[in-house]
Amino acid sequence: MKKYSISLFILLLITPILFAGSSNEGKKKPKPPKNIILMIGDGMGTAQVYAGFTAKHGKMNITSMPVSGFVTTYSADDYITDSGAGGTAFATGHKTNNGYIGVDPQGKKMPSILEMAENKGLATGLVATSAITHATPASFIAHTSNRAEYANIAFDFLKTDIDVFIGGGYNHFARRADSLNLIDSLMAHGYFIARDLKDVDVPTTKKLAALLADEHMSRMSKGRGNMLPDATVMAIKMVKKNKKGFFMMIEGSQIDWGGHDNDLNYIVDEVVDFDNAVGKAIEFAAKNGETLVIVTADHETGGLGLIGGNIEKGEVQGAFIRKDHTATMVPLFAFGPGAEKFTGLQDNTDIFKKCVELLGLNK
Repeated sequence: MKKYSISLFILLLITPILFAGSSNEGKKKPKPPKNIILMIGDGMGTAQVYAGFTAKHGKMNITSMPVSGFVTTYSADDYITDSGAGGTAFATGHKTNNGYIGVDPQGKKMPSILEMAENKGLATGLVATSAITHATPASFIAHTSNRAEYANIAFDFLKTDIDVFIGGGYNHFARRADSLNLIDSLMAHGYFIARDLKDVDVPTTKKLAALLADEHMSRMSKGRGNMLPDATVMAIKMVKKNKKGFFMMIEGSQIDWGGHDNDLNYIVDEVVDFDNAVGKAIEFAAKNGETLVIVTADHETGGLGLIGGNIEKGEVQGAFIRKDHTATMVPLFAFGPGAEKFTGLQDNTDIFKKCVELLGLNK
């Protein structure tokens, strides 16, 4: 439990410095962030957050962040969004149809914040516990009206200059129906290809494609271990090399899958793992002073209700209303310069707009 206490101590120590005087007359206007880390807990509603809070005996990194709000999640064609439309709203600032990624309801390509950041010379990165070609990470880099076209989505990674991406999905690059080997293409574009994070020497690696599983990563409790917190640290080390700044999206993908399975233990394990990754991001941001960390979700999954528990014992009981997504508003938490802009109720498209403004990508 010591590492959580340290994170909380750093947070409490740095917060007054980051936010002091932001509303006082005669004080300098606070500087906008140079870096943004957007962290998405796929399927993570308020009940999922509080289940993790309970499991961690009330010592949670996410809930220690000083700014909070709520996010509406509906898509262009449905009251209940899927991850493709939800991810696209975060990535492009526009609603689209369920099943679409990076395109509008008419199929027209929309630029993502990751692509806009690249065009401004910022470093960029994606991390996920799913295949890196899955809907949420793909929304930031790909453009298609069919989120299941993983092989085509893999091609889109070669159309960008993303600095680091870590997740599963090796087969979508290497063992394809068209027999093309995109691993060779990535290497030709200067990427170091890793199948294990232990193989990566960060100081000497200029661009990283870490494809750690053939398809999706395993569950945290069944073999994946600390991959997400470790990948978060590694990705930050990679992108912080760029003195102009960076934009990075990190997804705790499998909270959603626990919701689809109506498996509370699966959800709790994945929320705790995601929160540990958030702790790594906050620790960097607190020391760096120029980094905004945003934690939210693309939608809630399962309609989870908490029907009993004990914070002291770390025990929680829950019940579900369905095995799919719901339209419930999701929580948002923020830490760092610019965090104050994310309080209150906002739409998922507003996250993009505020991040673009803070990074100056619309100038």
